[in-house]
Amino acid sequence: MFGFGQRSAEAYSQVGLETSVQTADPYRLILLLFEGARDAILLARSAMEQKQIEARGLAISKAIDIITNGLKASLDQEQGGDLAGQLADLYEYMTIRLLHANLKNDKAVLEEVLTLLEEIHSAWREIPPEERHLPL
Repeated sequence: MFGFGQRSAEAYSQVGLETSVQTADPYRLILLLFEGARDAILLARSAMEQKQIEARGLAISKAIDIITNGLKASLDQEQGGDLAGQLADLYEYMTIRLLHANLKNDKAVLEEVLTLLEEIHSAWREIPPEERHLPL
């Protein structure tokens, strides 16, 4: 009578994500943004491999949105100093590269951006708890 199909799984996942976002501190929210950007790029890579042009474009657009309106927008340019400026530049570079990947159907560029994101994500995960409140 009841099936736990793809739509049910997606709805359940969305509720779980919304709950995570609503209860997360700023440090955890940034982690969620990194994870969301990574997942969108992985989805774009899969769509690229399957020659699903529209799905690729939508996934890359989502990754760009997360990077630009999430990660980059969360930087505190005044208190974050040089590091915040360097991260802003790196996020801008990633956005340009993702646009290139979409236009040229370039899987290597997706891998490049994934690697860059993972390096920053990894460093973010290593921030000691007592320093997680500091602006960036």
